[in-house]
Amino acid sequence: MNQGINQSRRNLFSRRKSNVTRPPWSKTDQEFTDNCTRCDKCITTCETQIIKRGEGGFPEIDFTKNECTFCKQCVDVCPEPVFDRDQSLPWSITAAIKDNCLTHEGVWCQSCKDACDPRAISFIMAVGQVPKPVIDTDACTGCGACVSPCPADAILIGHPN
Repeated sequence: MNQGINQSRRNLFSRRKSNVTRPPWSKTDQEFTDNCTRCDKCITTCETQIIKRGEGGFPEIDFTKNECTFCKQCVDVCPEPVFDRDQSLPWSITAAIKDNCLTHEGVWCQSCKDACDPRAISFIMAVGQVPKPVIDTDACTGCGACVSPCPADAILIGHPN
């Protein structure tokens, strides 16, 4: 009799969603979900309302409506040990441009650049083509300000490959 574990069924009970972004200054996903009580304090205190209740009721970031201002209110209001207050950077996520960017269709659009305060998005000029976006991942804070203004939903915020 095969006593092997069926990993696909085991994953049904997993609290980890691979593409989820936790609030800034969060500890590892495992530490976060092990200690988070899902009290919603971080959700209600978020000044830009980008923290939402995600899978399993755990807080996650949704950049479709707004950006993170790194105000630390979510960190300050949380009574649980889910945040690393000593981290110098809030997270290691950055923006990336997907293939459905309007510039690939010849449409002149720079909505993402206009929304980027750190000026991490620039556009490369090419003869006979509209300028194409390039992200300076060293300058990108992962704030998500570029996501909601994009008319093509072509910006992805996540961990760099």
